[in-house]
Amino acid sequence: MLLDIRNVKKVYGKGANQTVALKDMNFSIEKGEFVAIMGESGSGKSTLLNIIATFDTPTEGMVMIDGQNVGMLKNKDVAKFRRDTLGFVFQDFNVLHTMSNKDNILMPLVLSNKRPDEMNNCILPLAQKLGIDTLLDKYPHQISGGQQQRIAIARALISNPSILLADEPTGALDSKTSSEIMNLFREINDDEQTILMVTHSSIDAAYAKRVVFIKDGILYHEIYRGNETQSEFQKRISDSLALLSERGE
Repeated sequence: MLLDIRNVKKVYGKGANQTVALKDMNFSIEKGEFVAIMGESGSGKSTLLNIIATFDTPTEGMVMIDGQNVGMLKNKDVAKFRRDTLGFVFQDFNVLHTMSNKDNILMPLVLSNKRPDEMNNCILPLAQKLGIDTLLDKYPHQISGGQQQRIAIARALISNPSILLADEPTGALDSKTSSEIMNLFREINDDEQTILMVTHSSIDAAYAKRVVFIKDGILYHEIYRGNETQSEFQKRISDSLALLSERGE
């Protein structure tokens, strides 16, 4: 089991001002899976992602990632664990505009004190695979949003993470570019990269192999793609979202 979440509860605030974001979350991912998390605003999906990402800690329960109980990590070890084990792709790219695209991608390796020759050996094949090898010497403001997201994906993958965490990765992109990015995610997953993605889009979720629906802080429902076509799976995702919404009324 690559990711195992056991009886996780997350409460914000105290007393009358308490907000329960996650109630009793149990959830796991095997190596090589591509899982999408969906749910209405306030369902707890972003809280769950933040806990998995080690940006937040659960009030109760346990999170195991790649055999490590992240709750047992000392403060000084969290950043290293995050850098070595997790890759991140955000809606707004989070690239640094004062740095070249190459330097943006290499940042995790620089922070890990890798040698220059080792970094160069890592970046060239990855950049070619993602179709950004001609963009390395440019700066983020000189390229399109879709290209910036490819730079962000390269930065997330450069450390060979156990899990790639994506938070609304196409939220700032047009439909054509979104399709290109999601096809790229599928290719990355075909190479056995584990991906966990939060999305509101049934179109994007249909690229995954499994979709988990969260409601009121618990895992409410999940579906697997199996041998369905992408359009068939997308329809089933949409039907599940409609049912989720109806039962909340």
